Amino acid sequence: MPGRREGAAALLGGLWNAASLVVVHAAARRFGWWRYDAAGGLFLGMPVDLYLGWAVLWGPVAVLGLARLPLAAVMAIMAALDVVLMPLGHPVIRLGERWLGGEIVALVVALLPSQLLARWTAEDRRLGARVLMQAVLFVTLVLGVLPALILDLTGTPLRLPRLSAPLVSIALQLLALDAALGLSALQEFYARGAGTPLPYDPPRQLVTSGLYRYVRNPMQVSMSILFVGAGLLLASWWVSAAGLVAAAYSAGLASWNEDEDLRARFGSDWTEYRRAVRAWWPRFSPYARPQGRIYVATSCRPCWSVGEWLLKRKPVALDVLPAETHPERDLERITYECDGAPSPESGVAAFARALEHVNFGLAMAGALLRLPVVRGVVQFLVDSSGGGPR
Repeated sequence: MPGRREGAAALLGGLWNAASLVVVHAAARRFGWWRYDAAGGLFLGMPVDLYLGWAVLWGPVAVLGLARLPLAAVMAIMAALDVVLMPLGHPVIRLGERWLGGEIVALVVALLPSQLLARWTAEDRRLGARVLMQAVLFVTLVLGVLPALILDLTGTPLRLPRLSAPLVSIALQLLALDAALGLSALQEFYARGAGTPLPYDPPRQLVTSGLYRYVRNPMQVSMSILFVGAGLLLASWWVSAAGLVAAAYSAGLASWNEDEDLRARFGSDWTEYRRAVRAWWPRFSPYARPQGRIYVATSCRPCWSVGEWLLKRKPVALDVLPAETHPERDLERITYECDGAPSPESGVAAFARALEHVNFGLAMAGALLRLPVVRGVVQFLVDSSGGGPR
C-alpha cells in the first residue's frame, strides 16, 4: 500500500494531467494534431474514457507503478506507448500529419511536470517548486477545467457576459484580486508552515500569520468566491452552485476532519486559535499570535515616518522598535522579524508584514504586496525614488 506521501504524489500527478490534457486537447484542435470522431460520452469533444485513461496512466499509474525508474525511462516508456497506441485508436482518434509534434507538447506540458511534482512530493523535496506548481494547478482547475466541465455536463453554452465592457473589466479585476489573495494564503503555508494546502502534504507548523490572523480558511473562501463569481459572469447558476457546495463541504465534513487532525498535531495552540478566529467570516482586528517586531531607523526621517504611521494605527502584537537597537546586526532597510519565522524580511516585504497587524483591510493590501512579482516591482519603484538601503 502506498504511504501518505506517495498517495499525495499520485493525486497531484493525476490532477496535473487532468488539467493540462484539457489544454493539450485545445491546442490539438487548434493546430490539427488530432481530433476525435465519436458521439456521446464526450467532454469538450474528448471521449471521457480516453481522457480519464490518459490522465490516470500518466498520473497515478506512472507515479506508483514506475516510481523506481529514472524519470527519463518513464518519459521514454510513456512516449513509446503513445506512439504505438494512438495510431491503433483509429477511427476514433484521427491523427493529423503533425501529430508527433503534438505528442511532444503533451509530454512537456503534461507528463514531465506531473512526474516532477509527484516525485518531489513523495520525496519531500523542492517545497518552493511544489507550492508554485500547486498554485498553477489551482488556478487552472478553478478558473478553467472545472467551470468547463460543469458547463459541458449541464449543456450550458459558453457565453460572453451580457454586461458592458467596463462592468466586465471591473468584475474580472475583482476575481483576479480574490485569486491573488488565495495565492497569498498559499504562499503563507510555504513561508511560515513549510508545507502545502494538500491534506497529505500539510504544513509542519500551525500557520496563524498573514491572512490567517483574520480567517482560518482564506484559500477556501477565495475558491468559493471564484466559483460563484465565474458562474455569474458565465450566466451559469450551476457553476455558482458548485462554489456553494464546495463551501458547504469545507465547512462541514472537511472541517470536522481537519479539526481532528490539527488538534492532534498542534494541541492547545490550535484550540486557542480556533476559538478566536472564525473559519469563513474574517475578523476586523488581527489574532495576537505570533508576535512581530519591526525595526525602523529613528535617525532617518523618511524611515521613521513609516514607524510613526504604524504607531498611530495601534497595531496588534507588533513592536515598533528603533533599528539602532537591533541586537545582532547593522540594518540597511526597515526589517521585520516574527516569532517562529525562519528569517527576517526587509524593505517592502517588512512593511507589508507590519500591515497584517493593523486591520483586515490593510492586511489584504499587505498580502498583495508580499506576492513575489508585486513585491519586486514595488521595491524597485521605492528604491528608484530614493528609498533604497541606508
